[in-house]
Amino acid sequence: MYNYLFIGLLLFLAGLVGSILVKNVIKVLISIEFMLLGVNINFVTFASYCDNVVFNGCIMALFYVGIGAVELAVALYIFYLMFRKKENDNIEKYSDL
Repeated sequence: MYNYLFIGLLLFLAGLVGSILVKNVIKVLISIEFMLLGVNINFVTFASYCDNVVFNGCIMALFYVGIGAVELAVALYIFYLMFRKKENDNIEKYSDL
């Protein structure tokens, strides 16, 4: 169980560091997806080791997969609209939201 939790923690921290340090918009979105993946691994781990009957963790993981897909679609559309206006993928150029 601790191995899976450690992998989830590493993915979450890699996403957190990537979303803070990286200036490219697409890389920030990928880092946010890594954070969601780390949370999903923790939910499934707790569901498989602690919850033998109801599978609430697996249901929450599926819910987060759906949220991640919607978040990525909306963020990519917003990025597309902003890229057409500024023609640059650096986050520092997009301060006029």
